[in-house]
Amino acid sequence: MTAQIQVEKLVKEYRVHERGAGAWASLRSLFKRQYRAARAVDELSFSIAAGERVGFLGPNGAGKTTTLKVLSGLLHPTAGTVRVDGFDPRKRDFDFLRRITLVMGQKQQLLWDLPPVDTFAMNRAIYDIPRREFDETVAELTTLLDLGPLIKRPTRQLSLGERMKCELVAALLHRPKVLFLDEPTIGLDVSMQLTMRAFIRDYNERFGATVLLTSHYMDDVAALCPRVVVIDKGRLIYDGDLAALVRKVRPQKRVVVRLSDGKTETHDVPDGELQSCIAKLLQRGVVDLTVEDPPLEDVMRDLFLGNHAA
Repeated sequence: MTAQIQVEKLVKEYRVHERGAGAWASLRSLFKRQYRAARAVDELSFSIAAGERVGFLGPNGAGKTTTLKVLSGLLHPTAGTVRVDGFDPRKRDFDFLRRITLVMGQKQQLLWDLPPVDTFAMNRAIYDIPRREFDETVAELTTLLDLGPLIKRPTRQLSLGERMKCELVAALLHRPKVLFLDEPTIGLDVSMQLTMRAFIRDYNERFGATVLLTSHYMDDVAALCPRVVVIDKGRLIYDGDLAALVRKVRPQKRVVVRLSDGKTETHDVPDGELQSCIAKLLQRGVVDLTVEDPPLEDVMRDLFLGNHAA
């Protein structure tokens, strides 16, 4: 299968000013500055096929957002090669920009004092979207996200969840084929997170769009991404099936039982001992019993702490 996103030995370094502590060091830095190269992304390689939904995971400072900015052309790589849908992102060709979108949960493109519909109109002009296609897309997306008359209210009057839904509409008006989503559900309540996940999945399936998603909410990843690319300190540490990663890092199941005396117990049980564990628990007056995979947060924590090599 042809790769729609291709990253080969990507390196991104920043020039960082270094200054010692104290007044004398501050004064000296005014006349002679010392710098060091800080490597945010370190020879990172992976590829993603058209239509895939891939989670891009790592701890804070791992290089996720930097990589997404390189893929969207906002940053230029220090070394290595990047191709997105056949384009070199750093050239920022118009045809390339029409094929991608970057949604950052902590940034917004909506104009604060104007209603979202005005931002939509501005994006129609920027992307040269035909009027009929624009009207159809706005109607379709606002219906899917249940926005209704909200798009005509000033952005400053909208809640965070309402603004994020409008952000997605603005980002998808040109029907991009590649979605770079950086924390798209950050700060949203549980209900709104479910709405956003369902919308992203629907867009992916309806238009065959490729999705590369970062999130610190592991429920986002579990619900949307069969495959994950995991990096730490800018380096690749895992690329593959999410379920396989869970089994490899934590080869056990979590058994939660509610007993007849009202107590609830949680047991982490190795796969080979699951049947015998359940048989013993059932002899104790079990009212309810569930068997689950270990929480994805625990799996990621073990992976990043080096408790298990992926």
